[in-house]
Amino acid sequence: MNESLIETEALTKVFTVKKTPVHAVTDVSFTAARGELVAFLGPNGAGKSTTLRMLTTLIPPTSGRAKVVGHDIRTDAAGVRARIGYVGQLTSGSFSQRVRDELLSQGAFYGLSRRDSVRRADELIESLDLASFATRSVQQLSGGQKRRLDIALGLMHAPPLIFLDEPSTGLDPQSRANLWEHILDLRTQHGTTVFLTTHYLEEADRYAERVMVMDKGRIIADDDAASLKATLAGDVLTFGFADAAEAVSARAVVARLTSAEVAVDDASISVAVQDGDRLLPVIVRELDAAGVVARRATGVPPTLDDVFLALTGRTLREAGEGADAAGEAPESSAPADTRTASENSTTGVLS
Repeated sequence: MNESLIETEALTKVFTVKKTPVHAVTDVSFTAARGELVAFLGPNGAGKSTTLRMLTTLIPPTSGRAKVVGHDIRTDAAGVRARIGYVGQLTSGSFSQRVRDELLSQGAFYGLSRRDSVRRADELIESLDLASFATRSVQQLSGGQKRRLDIALGLMHAPPLIFLDEPSTGLDPQSRANLWEHILDLRTQHGTTVFLTTHYLEEADRYAERVMVMDKGRIIADDDAASLKATLAGDVLTFGFADAAEAVSARAVVARLTSAEVAVDDASISVAVQDGDRLLPVIVRELDAAGVVARRATGVPPTLDDVFLALTGRTLREAGEGADAAGEAPESSAPADTRTASENSTTGVLS
């Protein structure tokens, strides 16, 4: 069995805002094994960043327990911090320093010798493709370059586990793709366990081997993306007809073939099923046999947003908009007591 680098049991965080308790995270229990790439999904205000802040010892839990790389987050915060990397949502280090010097300073901060700092900085500059701007000051870097530097800073002390909080937010599509290439390389080149939050569902679907979904402070799903989609969502089959009357007739035919709800929209019908590739030609044949000719037939595989919809009755975008409408602050601007631990506000470095 793989070693667990994260173990939580009933982890809970309650803030007090204007004398009112706000349950940010409630009874979160899970384990994460060495070598996993785990994507933590949810809308703004779901509790993702608060969970990361507890696991990285930036804020204490209200109740519950957790061990990270074998060290208790309450009683051995220093042991946790020495063995993890953390990249927050804010951007890289000192604007006045050059990239390579920033890495060397980080190595010194973690107690590495000058020789080891130079060796480790050179390794990360190569593996994260920083060589072309290693002598530039941080203020000259693009957003994508800064995020790669952030990750390098988090890896200077060669931690077995790194936490990334919304690593690709604010980047253009090409920079996001490049960043993900480097994140994936962390496992193959460094053997690093990666635990990240993101609201880009397509990224988690494509890259993560495990997806955890959080809503309103609770984990509501935990599996690989394919299993979540197969179990909770389904392929959406859509059929178009000459007119609305034919669509109504087609609905009756399809309803005999599946227990799923068949929706009618003017001259088309749609149905979500678990085995779309197999059922689509069957439905077309049955429609033909009934004298109802489908002019159009398409099948669309489910997405993680469909999974979130199946779990909560709303899309991830709607959930995020609902949090904003309710006046919930984004997790990056949590109540003041989230800053009780010492955190470098520009690099996300733990101290």
